[in-house]
Amino acid sequence: MISLIVELSRYVFIILIAMYTFLCFSVLRKKNQEEINHGWKVQNLITFLIHFLAFGVIFIQSWQVEILVFYLLQLFLLQAVLVFTRLIYPQINRLVLNNMCFLLMIGFVILTRLSFDRAVRQFQIAAGALLLSLIVPVLIRKCAFLQKIPWVYGIAGLLLLLAVAFVGKEDSGANLSLVLGNFSFQPTEAVKLTFVFFVAARLAKSTEFKDVALTTVLAALHVLVLVFSRDLGGALLFFVTYLVMVYVATKKRLYFLGGLGAGVLAALIGYQLFYHVRIRVLAWTDPFSVIDNEGYQITQSLFAIGTGRWLGMGLCQGMPNKIPVVEEDFVFSAISEEMGGIFAICLILICMTCFIMFINIAMQIKKNFYKYTALGFGTLYGFQVFLTIGGAIRFIPSTGVTLPLVSYGGSSLVSSIVMFAIIQGMYLLKEDEELEIEKERERAARARAKARKAKKAGADAEGRQRKAEPGKQPKERPARKKEKS
Repeated sequence: MISLIVELSRYVFIILIAMYTFLCFSVLRKKNQEEINHGWKVQNLITFLIHFLAFGVIFIQSWQVEILVFYLLQLFLLQAVLVFTRLIYPQINRLVLNNMCFLLMIGFVILTRLSFDRAVRQFQIAAGALLLSLIVPVLIRKCAFLQKIPWVYGIAGLLLLLAVAFVGKEDSGANLSLVLGNFSFQPTEAVKLTFVFFVAARLAKSTEFKDVALTTVLAALHVLVLVFSRDLGGALLFFVTYLVMVYVATKKRLYFLGGLGAGVLAALIGYQLFYHVRIRVLAWTDPFSVIDNEGYQITQSLFAIGTGRWLGMGLCQGMPNKIPVVEEDFVFSAISEEMGGIFAICLILICMTCFIMFINIAMQIKKNFYKYTALGFGTLYGFQVFLTIGGAIRFIPSTGVTLPLVSYGGSSLVSSIVMFAIIQGMYLLKEDEELEIEKERERAARARAKARKAKKAGADAEGRQRKAEPGKQPKERPARKKEKS
């Protein structure tokens, strides 16, 4: 009976996530508000159905009461986020909110299957971050001074990175985290946010060459410190984000091409300088030749994806724990193995809709600071998803970055949730701008109508005055006599 339920669940998962993915794209094309709201509600229903079915499958294969309690806590948290966010911010972007909750749900499910203790830790951090995220949109909406302190962002972020470089804890050949007693965190995740704010504030102020050059110097220092810490995945994220933001702000191809050339040169130098970079490139180019050592992780990832095929092995039926660091860097491979290739492709499309909405919001905002900030976060999110999934499927060398909202990692989870909350604040600003434009149009229309009415009233008054004073009426000219020939 259990085998039958697990077997049927594979097909149900694929049908449900395909419906959710379809709604992500189709609802945006609808014009009727009632149909749009209905689409959002169906997405929420699908989220909770997948959540319920996944934990049901996990429970019947373990019969642990802790699984049920953990499921109920997650259900309460996700429901509370959806309800309270809509109550506090009625004009919130529902697609971004729904996708955030959906990706969090997928992360809870796959982490519970991989490591219950880590899943509990992830849930605790997510609860705190989601509570914090409720106040972020109003701060973005009301705090106009955010764009006036670029050097605070830049210098604070650089100091954090320097602290990691010199006293940080080494992990997989890179200095990534700071340890304070029993508590450790990765400052790089927080610096991602300050870095985008710094670049956006500087570019919004001026795009003159000297200002861009000064901004580039501090941005380059961020990247160089990350390279010195051997966090090359983070360095690549910062570099690409800055390059895109500068190109969009200045619209100068020379900056983009120059930065691209500098990036290629830096990659070649990094390959020569760092041994672990050469190892990752070797594992990428020919992993099966070093399958016992350097290529073990990527080959196990490929085996997992290939074993899952299109429909997956079923929850708790695969062997994703054979992949080293599967909860963090290779969670996509675990999802592909047990949920299937179709499920994984739909997950990629859902991440793409988040990226599309980030960029769409950036394009519609009028104020440059908020426009560049939304663009920076959109680029950061989209490129991080690309690096994670690309490394898992051997499209690019593995960079060690996490899949936002899905992979295990407290610092990454907090920064991702805050990033989504900041984007919601940008969306509310866009709504405020559109409302102000509409009010301005109404005021202008009323002013024109009032002017026309006053002009008409003045003309009528002048006509009545002429009729009341005959002496002032123009005299009729006498008919001209015909001249005699």
